[in-house]
Amino acid sequence: MSIHRNELVAHLDALLQPGNFKDYGPNGLQVEGRPQVARIVSGVTASRALIDAAIEARADTLLVHHGLFWRGMDGRITGWLKARIQRLLAHDINLVAYHLPLDAHPTLGNNAQLGALLGWQWDARFGEHDLGFCAPCDVASPQALAEQVQQALGRAVTLVAPDGPPRPIRRIAWCSGGAQGWFEAAIAAGADAFLTGEISEPQAHLARETGVAFLAAGHHATERYGAPAVAAHVAAELGLEHQFIDIDNPA
Repeated sequence: MSIHRNELVAHLDALLQPGNFKDYGPNGLQVEGRPQVARIVSGVTASRALIDAAIEARADTLLVHHGLFWRGMDGRITGWLKARIQRLLAHDINLVAYHLPLDAHPTLGNNAQLGALLGWQWDARFGEHDLGFCAPCDVASPQALAEQVQQALGRAVTLVAPDGPPRPIRRIAWCSGGAQGWFEAAIAAGADAFLTGEISEPQAHLARETGVAFLAAGHHATERYGAPAVAAHVAAELGLEHQFIDIDNPA
């Protein structure tokens, strides 16, 4: 079964509501390929490796979280950007990308899916566009929480625990990707620990001084879940094929 590309994009827009977000780049169709679509490949980032994998999988549509175009880019189609676009156009593949809308969806988004993987049922949200999620948690210590996350995500976790003896984690806050700047908002939301993808210099000091643990589990590792969940959902509704391809990234 196949449908028109515009029907797929309209279905995704209705699900993810990109018009509600002030984002860093365009959401929706970024590169136009063939008009009829039947096979979606999903992934995190529209890298050359993922595009080549989608070509190998004979996809007509690639759905990603990180697309090709961002605010402040040079705008010239040269180098690595030319190589990616050239591959998409040569094989007539549609590239569809959703950034913040894919983080925010309450059940299929990156944060909802990450929480479900870790056994957290969110009951509150915080921050711009409600991108931060909070949930009850019952873990003996920050170290135990780090071990739980590491096991679930399959990668090392950077933990900065508060000064003093370990204390139980009763409330967890999280936001996937590069949300280290939201740490203070997570503290204000009543979290005992905050999980995101990356850490910058200030967060270590804040964790030690405020009594709230900080965990960085990888930008890519925390954002592997929204794109395949959305693509699988839409593919099932529209009668399309879907395959998730994960391109390893240590970041």
